[in-house]
Amino acid sequence: MGMLNDLAKGLRVTMRQMWGERVTAEYPKEMREKPERFHGRHVLNRYPDGMEKCIGCELCAGACPARCIYVRGSDNPIDAPVSPGERFGFVYEINMLRCIFCALCVEACPTEAITMTHLFEMSTTNREDAIYTKDELLVEVDGTPNHMFPDDPLADVDELRNAGGWMRAVSPGGRAAYEGETPWSESAGVGMIPAEPPQVPARELVADLPDFLNLASTDGVEDSERDGGS
Repeated sequence: MGMLNDLAKGLRVTMRQMWGERVTAEYPKEMREKPERFHGRHVLNRYPDGMEKCIGCELCAGACPARCIYVRGSDNPIDAPVSPGERFGFVYEINMLRCIFCALCVEACPTEAITMTHLFEMSTTNREDAIYTKDELLVEVDGTPNHMFPDDPLADVDELRNAGGWMRAVSPGGRAAYEGETPWSESAGVGMIPAEPPQVPARELVADLPDFLNLASTDGVEDSERDGGS
């Protein structure tokens, strides 16, 4: 009887999962909606006039902890400048096999040239296809992003268009005085990204600080007493 009871319990769990409420999505038939600040595949942006935002400063490569970015700058042609500055990103490569999607490259960029999108379907069958060059990363003059494999049935260009969530996260910094501010520039095909929703007033954050410090100090005393006062 014990074995039959165990079998019945197991079948009860199985049947409950089969006929109960589903908690998983039928990927890839159903695509999961990503958070606004999702860290997906990178894109190189342009200004609304079509000029490239990348100035080839290599700050993104220097900030990358995985050393997956390779950048080389070059002087802008006098008769046909590529970027508004004196230099532009002549070579730009990202090894996606090394990338840890930390977005430090995005934070380091002074011109908002590189941002991260919502696309994460980037499976490849060889290592060479995992190295994204400027041809795949740079958006078109009208702001249309390029996909590494445009014929891929899972290719979703709309997810590549959503590439500005990181700016909404860092712009106000939690200060109510910066509500509604947009300290970033427009991008081709996107325009001006709206500011982040209302922030928590700074005085409320400061008001909660003493309670947090008291809790931390109390925990420290308890730990010391538990360890014999050492």
